[in-house]
Amino acid sequence: MTERRDTIADLLLDRIGDQRPGLRSRERTWTWDEVVADSAVRAGRLRRLRAEDRPFHVGILLDNVPEFVLWLGAAALSGAAVVGINPTRRGAALEEEVRRTDLQLVVTDAAGWEILGGLDIGVARDRVLLVDSAEYAAQLATLPAEPIRDPSVTASTRMLLLFTSGTTGASKAAICSQGRLARLARQNTAKYRIGRDDVCYCCMPLFHGNALMALWAPALLAGACVALAPKFTASGFLRDVRHYGATYFTYVGKALGYVLGQPERPDDADNPLTHGFGTEASPEDRIEFKRRFGATLYEGYGSSESAGMVDRTPDGPPAAMGVPAHAGVRVVDPRTLETCPRAALDEHGRVRNAEEAIGEIVDTEGAAKFEGYYNDPEANAERVRHGWYWTADLGYVDQAGYLYFAGRAGDWIRVDGENISALLIERVLRRHPDVVAAAAFAVPDPRSGDQVMAAIEIPERVRFDDLAMADFLAGQEDLGTKGVPRYIRVSHQLPATGSNKLRKKEMRADGWRTTDDVHWWADRGEPSYAPMTDEDKRRLREQFAANGRLRFLP
Repeated sequence: MTERRDTIADLLLDRIGDQRPGLRSRERTWTWDEVVADSAVRAGRLRRLRAEDRPFHVGILLDNVPEFVLWLGAAALSGAAVVGINPTRRGAALEEEVRRTDLQLVVTDAAGWEILGGLDIGVARDRVLLVDSAEYAAQLATLPAEPIRDPSVTASTRMLLLFTSGTTGASKAAICSQGRLARLARQNTAKYRIGRDDVCYCCMPLFHGNALMALWAPALLAGACVALAPKFTASGFLRDVRHYGATYFTYVGKALGYVLGQPERPDDADNPLTHGFGTEASPEDRIEFKRRFGATLYEGYGSSESAGMVDRTPDGPPAAMGVPAHAGVRVVDPRTLETCPRAALDEHGRVRNAEEAIGEIVDTEGAAKFEGYYNDPEANAERVRHGWYWTADLGYVDQAGYLYFAGRAGDWIRVDGENISALLIERVLRRHPDVVAAAAFAVPDPRSGDQVMAAIEIPERVRFDDLAMADFLAGQEDLGTKGVPRYIRVSHQLPATGSNKLRKKEMRADGWRTTDDVHWWADRGEPSYAPMTDEDKRRLREQFAANGRLRFLP
């Protein structure tokens, strides 16, 4: 009987002697055997630096460079947990985030140390390793490269602390054990058909669960090659894919939009890609990617905290996530805990009975599988209630049993007594060939209720007037008049997290008072957009004051 491999350390040790390529950068290729040996050297360094009276946590602040992957391996072999530090965070927020994870060691480079410089992160300077320093190689040279099986490393050993993206609130450090990551490796290898001959292009940041859970761990299990891009760039995407011979990649919706926003070329389909996995891409974008680049995209649902709640159904409706993986995955009314009625969809796929059909996605069997947030009991209590795991995501189930994502909490906008889906508005806006990314959210109306505001990102070469946006929206039969944005913020670079997710909470707080250009539909007639001037904003504020609604402006 084949011995079951329950830890990431087991999966690494299985690669000893494997002479096939395991890791590639533009500068060098490592065999899997070399990956394990170099990881073992760094594991030796970790063991020497471990303080038994503190959590065995190692912070990594690096781009997607080989050292990041080698230290991931080192942590797995030595029983340490990797804390991926987001390089786009700054100042007090970054300091508080890092201090909360109780690091014993930081691995970074000169650029990362400059970001951390002056911050009190609770780590002494002699416990900071700079991988691009002159002394770094000497610090490793005296350590043995012999991989050893550490009996203290088990499936329950903590492997990752993954900061949530922070798009809708304060970032939290989700715990992922070696056992959970190994299980995800097995599940995702099968789900996304990752095999030994695949070259897995890693352009999403390694500090985020997308790259670790859906690319690095499955590639390790399968013995596929991991090819690194230091950072995602839309202009370099296809060039890298061709250079590495990449067959598989992961994405998030905004990054995919950037790739599709590149000028189309006749030879776009001349590339080795066959498939990819990601989240938050619209059905239209997935179809367009297949047309242009010839690769099938598997859209999934999951988070740093949980996975395995939805089974993929290739023949299901394009907008559906799939079907619930088991009977415990439900959509419930948070007030009554009752399962929501099935959604009735119109000919455009809009939910006719949104008030009763849309609720929060829960897993009534998932509380035991949730490994918690590190040092955050309040957040843990919010996630596990009534013995259930609550995702904080909205969804609905159609008459045939397919599960749909309906946005995050607050992603439904009530206009004139009607519930409007922010997710639908965003997907409609993304259909425009010159819209790279879009967010929709509620802003207060000066008289009562809310209005719809959208934020769009367009290429530098494009002006808002070039979009003919009013005419475009009028031609979208599934939008409806209440969903047409009253305000449109226009930017060449919308605020985003380090994992390429739009900061909707920040944009909602800015509203129409942003420093970006805003175009608005000022009257109650047919939509027609004009630039919103400072005088317009002053008069609008006066309307809020006249109606006693200034309190609704953040």
